[in-house]
This record gives sequence, C-alpha cells and structure tokens, in this order.
Amino acid sequence: MIVCRQKCLLSKGLAALLLLSLGSLAACAQQLDLQSVIRQIDASVQSRIDAIAMYSVNEHYAVFRGKDETHPVAEMTVRADYRNGTGKTYTPISESGSQMVRSQVLGRILASEKEMSLPANRKQAIVTSANYEMKLKSSEKQMMDGRECYAIALTPRRVSPYLFTGTLWVDAKDFSVVQLEGVAAKSHSFLTGPSQVLRQYANVEGFPMATHARAVSDGILGRTIVKIDYQGYQIQRGSGN
Repeated sequence: MIVCRQKCLLSKGLAALLLLSLGSLAACAQQLDLQSVIRQIDASVQSRIDAIAMYSVNEHYAVFRGKDETHPVAEMTVRADYRNGTGKTYTPISESGSQMVRSQVLGRILASEKEMSLPANRKQAIVTSANYEMKLKSSEKQMMDGRECYAIALTPRRVSPYLFTGTLWVDAKDFSVVQLEGVAAKSHSFLTGPSQVLRQYANVEGFPMATHARAVSDGILGRTIVKIDYQGYQIQRGSGN
C-alpha cells in the first residue's frame, strides 16, 4: 500500500512537472511568435519606403463642428506629391467655407504632414519597433475590411509629436498596415485638443496606401471632426524595384 501511494505521488509530481514544462514552452512560443510578427511588420514598412520613389494623390479635407457630420464648415482639396528623399509638397485644387478654420486647422494639418514627411523626421514617425513598443492584443485573428488581421497595441518609446498611443491592425498574410487608431500626442492647432485618430489603408499597386482618415478633437471650437479621403494614386517605383 505504501509503495502504491509513493508511485501515485510520483506520478502526480511528474504530471505536474510536465504541465509546468508545457506551460513554459507555450509562453516561449508566444513570445517567439510576437517577435516574428514585429520583425515582419518592420520589414513590410521598410520595404514600402525603399520601393516607392514617388507618388501623387488627391486629398479631400472636410471639417465638421459638434455632432453635425453632414454640413462641413470648411473644405479643401489638394494634390499631394511625395518624393523619397525630399518629402511631401501640396498644391491647392479647391477650398471653401470658413477661412479661419481652413487656416488654423487644415493649414496646420498640412504643415505638420509636410514636416513629418521630411527625411530627417520620417524615420522618427514610421510605425516600427524602433519607435513603438508592440504587443499582440490577441493571438486570434480579426476581420478588418474583409482581411484577416493581427491587432497590435502600440506604445510610443518616447515623447514625440509624431507618435500616438493606440492600435495597429496588420494583414495576417503580408503584415502590411490595414488600419491605425489611437490618440495623437499633440494637436495640430491651438483651436483643437489632442485628436482621436483613425486611418484606413488599402492595397494600391501592391502597397498599403491611406484611403480614409478621421480625427476627432475637443478645444476652443468645441468638438471638431476632420475627415480626409485619398483618391487617384499614381505611384512610381524606384529603379531597383
């Protein structure tokens, strides 16, 4: 009877040790998976930077006040031209509505986007592990715009006007950006506070390109909503791609 009990205790001990070992292996596997995801996100972002020599797109901006998202108080359409190595330039196409809002809100957004696109600043603004601490929000894939995605929690590694706290969704197949959502570190205008931002992407000629963005903020003007739609991309690859 004593021998039997000893064998039983030994069996339970071995079983517990096995479960502990399996749990440790599972934790390591999850960590390895996260690191693999991060490496592939970094690679996807860098590949896009290296491959695109230049692009142009028409950007339509609409500003709304309060809960009214039907009647914009100001609108602006611009042509954005980007060149790898020099950044963005903007050419106005049309504008209407409040001159103050166009100047203090849209004008400052464009100035900030232009500044952020400069080579000296762009490296500090892109969504990579050099700028953000990344964590998988779930090991389960999520459907986003008809695509299976991983949701990644983003925390800035430093205080910067170019970074935000939020969530990144990447395509589970190629790890390209599908959507970004979070809180910007800094407002573009003294009229508005820090914005809740959303930016959606689609595959355009093999590259993830912004198709729609939305920013909501509260400030002197009350609630301000800015919507941006991107249309008519023309992309030129680098000579080595």
